[in-house]
Amino acid sequence: MRDNPQNQMKLSQLRILVAVAEHGNFSEAALHLNMSQSAVSHAIAALEEHLGVVLLVRGRHGARLTPVGEQIVPHALQIVSRAEAITKAAELARGLHGGQVRIASFRSVAAHVLPFVIAEFHQQFPEIAVSLIEHDDCPDVEQALQNGEAEIGFTLLPTERHFDSWEILRDEFVALFPASFQPSKPTISWDDLTQQSLVMPPVDYRMMRKLYDHVEQHGYQLKVAYEVGTDAAIVGLVAQGLGATILPRLAAEPIPPNVQVFSLPVPVERMIGAIVRADALHPPAVYAFLDILKKRQVEEPKGDRTPQKLKTK
Repeated sequence: MRDNPQNQMKLSQLRILVAVAEHGNFSEAALHLNMSQSAVSHAIAALEEHLGVVLLVRGRHGARLTPVGEQIVPHALQIVSRAEAITKAAELARGLHGGQVRIASFRSVAAHVLPFVIAEFHQQFPEIAVSLIEHDDCPDVEQALQNGEAEIGFTLLPTERHFDSWEILRDEFVALFPASFQPSKPTISWDDLTQQSLVMPPVDYRMMRKLYDHVEQHGYQLKVAYEVGTDAAIVGLVAQGLGATILPRLAAEPIPPNVQVFSLPVPVERMIGAIVRADALHPPAVYAFLDILKKRQVEEPKGDRTPQKLKTK
C-alpha cells in the first residue's frame, strides 16, 4: 500500500468498485453512475495502485472480481452505505427535503447541457422542484439573477456584472452551408464565407460577440442577407438553401442531415459559465445543484459533456 498522500483511497473509488461489482461490467457501471467508461476505468486502476492488488479482471463477458476483490467489496459496500447515511443526515439538517432551484439560461445550454444535470439532481433530491427559464440572450439571464427571478444563471464569460462564476465548457463556432454548396477545397477560407449570402443572428447578440470581433479585427466583410433572432430558424433557412451561416455549435444543433458543417479557417470559440449573485445568501438547494454541476466537471473532461462533434467536411 502506498503512503503517498496524493494517492489515498477515495470514497468515490469505493463507490465505483461497488457499482462495477454489482453490474458486472464497466460500461453499465459508468451508465449507472453518469460517468464516462474511461473515468470508471481510471478510478479502479488508481484504487488497485493504492492497494497494491488486482481487484477486477476484464473478460469477454464483462468484469469479474478477483478473490481479494471479493473480500474487499463487502467492506467497500459498508463504507459507501455509511457515507450515504451521513449525507442524508446532513441533508436533513440543511433542509434539502423541499424547496426549489430557479435557473435562467439561454437556449443552447438549456437544451443540450442542463437536462443531464437536472436529471441527476432530481435523482438525488426528488423533493426539490427545479424551474428553468429560457432567455434569448445572456444579458437577460444576468438581469433575471439581478431581479431575484433566478438563483443560478448560465451565460457567456466574462460577464459584465459582479457574479461568482466558473467555466463549464467552450463552444466552437462552425460554418453551415446548404447541400448545394460545393467547396473547392476540403477546408473553407474566409473568402468562401465573405462571398456567401449569410443568415445571421443580430449583431448585438452577445452570443455572437466573439465572432463579430474576430471578423472586424481581420477586416472581413460579411454579406448578411437575413438577420434572424432564432437559432432554429437560421438553421432551417440554411437547410432550405437561402444562405449560409456561422453559429456556435451548440446553438446550431440539431443540424439537419442536408446541411454541411465546416470548421472556421481559424478556430473561434465562446466560453460558457455558470453564475450566481456574489452578494446573495442562497438556500441549501442551490448549493446542492452547484455541487452536482461541479462534480460532473471533475468526473468528465469538458469534451465529454458537450454533444458529439459533427463531422467536418
